[in-house]
Amino acid sequence: MKRKIIQIDEEKCNGCAACTKVCAEAALEMVDGKAKVISDFLCDGMGACLDVCPVDALKVVEKDTDEYDPQKTYEHVKETRGEEDAQNVHGIDKASKQEEPMKCGCPGSMMRDFTSEKSCGSDKSCQTTDLKTELRQWPIQLHLLHPGAPYLQGADLVISADCAPFAYANFHQKFLKDKILAIMCPKLDDGQDEYVEKLTEIFNNQDIKSITIVHMEVPCCGGIEHLVKQALDKSGKNITIKDYTVSVQGELI
Repeated sequence: MKRKIIQIDEEKCNGCAACTKVCAEAALEMVDGKAKVISDFLCDGMGACLDVCPVDALKVVEKDTDEYDPQKTYEHVKETRGEEDAQNVHGIDKASKQEEPMKCGCPGSMMRDFTSEKSCGSDKSCQTTDLKTELRQWPIQLHLLHPGAPYLQGADLVISADCAPFAYANFHQKFLKDKILAIMCPKLDDGQDEYVEKLTEIFNNQDIKSITIVHMEVPCCGGIEHLVKQALDKSGKNITIKDYTVSVQGELI
C-alpha cells in the first residue's frame, strides 16, 4: 500500500541514536553506526523522530510499503522494551478493542457558532467568579470540523494538541480570543492523511489569516507541525505560523 514512512539519509546520519530513543514504536535501530528502519510495518510515519535529529537526516516520504501494524508493533516493543513502553504504541487501543468508529451523525458533532450569542455584559445576574470561555465554535475536534463552516472564513486558526489546554492553565485567554480552534492528537488519532486533506481543503477555500500551533513538549506532539506543513504544501498557500510548546508542568517553553 502507498503511505507515509520515515526515510533516513545514511550519508547525513552521524550515528547519535537520538531518533531511536524517541520512537515509541521501536522502528529505528542502530545498524553499523547508522539509524535504520528495521521493519516498515513498525513505522507509523508520524515523524516524532524528525525534531530530534541534529543533522536533518530523516524525512517523511510517501511510498509503496507494508501497512503499519499496531498489534505486531505492540508485541515488538513489549518484547524489546517491556509492557509499560508497549502501552505507548500508536493505535494499539483501537487495534485491540476493534471498536466501531463514531458515526458523523452524532448529535454532539452538530455545528454551532457562539460568536453571535448574547454576552453577559453588565448584567450582574449572569456574572460569576469563573473565567470566561473564549471558545467561539463547536465542534472542535479536527475530524468533526466541517471545512466549509462559515466561521472559518478569514479566521485566525488555532491547531492544538488535545492535551495542551489541560496542561496550560491560561489557554483560553492566551490563545483562543477571537480565534477558531481545532484539536487533535498526532500520535493516537487515526486518519492522519484525512487531517492533511481536511486542512488542505480549509486552506484552499477559507482564506485563513494565520495559524497558531500549540503542542506539548513530548516528541510525538511535533507531528502537528508536520501535518500542517504538508497541508500548506499541498494547498500552495503561504500562511503565517506561530508555534508554541507547552511543558508537561504547564509552562510555555
